[in-house]
Amino acid sequence: MKESYVNLINIRRQVFTKIAKMAYDETDLSELEKLSFDILPGEVAIYRDSIFRERAIVDERLRLTLGLDVRKPTEYHRVTDGISEANVDETQFIEPLVNVITFACEACPTKSFYVTDNCRKCLAHPCTNVCPTNAVSIGKERAIIDQDKCIKCGRCKETCPYSAIVKYERPCAEACGVNAIDSDYLGRAQINAARCVSCGNCIIQCPYGAISDKSQIYQLVKALKKNNHMYAIIAPSFLAQFGPLASPIQIFEGIKQLGFKDVVEVSLGADITTLREAKEFLERVPSENPYMGTSCCNSWTIMVKKLFPDQYQYISDSSSPMVETAKYIKNKDPEAKITFIGPCISKKLEALREDVKDYVHFVITFEELMGMFVAKGIELSEIEVSKEIQDASTLGRGYAIAGGVAEAVKNTAQKIDPFREINVEGASTLHECVKLMRLAKAGKKNGYLLEGMACFGGCIGGPGTIASLNRVKKAVTEFKNQSEYKTPFDNDIIDGKLRDK
Repeated sequence: MKESYVNLINIRRQVFTKIAKMAYDETDLSELEKLSFDILPGEVAIYRDSIFRERAIVDERLRLTLGLDVRKPTEYHRVTDGISEANVDETQFIEPLVNVITFACEACPTKSFYVTDNCRKCLAHPCTNVCPTNAVSIGKERAIIDQDKCIKCGRCKETCPYSAIVKYERPCAEACGVNAIDSDYLGRAQINAARCVSCGNCIIQCPYGAISDKSQIYQLVKALKKNNHMYAIIAPSFLAQFGPLASPIQIFEGIKQLGFKDVVEVSLGADITTLREAKEFLERVPSENPYMGTSCCNSWTIMVKKLFPDQYQYISDSSSPMVETAKYIKNKDPEAKITFIGPCISKKLEALREDVKDYVHFVITFEELMGMFVAKGIELSEIEVSKEIQDASTLGRGYAIAGGVAEAVKNTAQKIDPFREINVEGASTLHECVKLMRLAKAGKKNGYLLEGMACFGGCIGGPGTIASLNRVKKAVTEFKNQSEYKTPFDNDIIDGKLRDK
């Protein structure tokens, strides 16, 4: 999506910018009804069959960006209904986080196999021979698949020598590793809340932009205008997100210009988490627990809790880097109001937990942050700065890339106990995470340190990112190697806390 879904990216960015600008300019929220006309002027549809439908969808995006629910197409509601609930300077969040805009959904076909014109009606007929339900027959022009008989096993596709049989599936369902995408009575996508882990992969894969998450940028901007103790903590995958000309320190200074008092790398909290998890692994595996799963990715931990509840006890008790960084700031400034900025939408749910909400008060994505930069007219590459950032170690900064968490914990654990052999295994995407947990439950990963990442490639592939995965991976790798701290110990992490310097 980041490189090719340009039209959707532009619409999303305009929506984020409009809402952020309303907050900065203190525009009355009744003006919300006009914004879809500003974003989609004129009377000729650009993307769909009707300009009115296009604007109706944008209206729902505007509501979600304010943190409000999408409206039901079967009930009458004004765009501004419930607006008073959003006009606050603190997190105003109502689940569900991920929502389907029903009249934006095109009811894409569910998983099916289809015979293309490439079929040669060959003599061997392998497709008919391998089908266990006799769903494939040879027609006048090509092979034919009876969809009522087909069990979607894919054997016909695999055996066809001409690659004439293709599989297609609705993109949102294919991207969902926990099978949380159902269909409503009209065949439109519908999210099963009991299975959804809010990873956001359905959002970035839907080519119609029919799925979106709720935002907190309006409430955040109002808080920034009111509170002098606002701090930002930024995830290590922020590198290269805002263009090749914006340096890390320019990004930090740009965030301060939005109204934040200071900005701290979440990689610092990753150093604290690393030491805690390293000690926890050495103490508990295998004497108490058969294996240990990392705690960094919130969607991974939610997935384990929902689908493998009997295995949830083996996920690390350590707080995530986001929480550890927030606690570090809170210790220095008890009045601090802390905003996490990152690639992940699931962190919005993590921040609502009883043990987290007093430390992390807002969560926004890099994409939402870009909307705030545009609203304030901030050009990062033009900011003059001279100092460097030295908050975290090389290992802490590596959390952004799949495998980085396990690598950091393993290396740190082996510094504590050099004679301990530690096996690690990781999975990125929920499809792979589910497979890994099935093996762990079966006792095939005993003694292991397991890392789970809901997004492909790790956090650098999160739904709130802007730049391509390869570009960010390269930038993160270069930046982490510049750190003067190589391990948590070099960064003065003692007993799971950062020593004041």
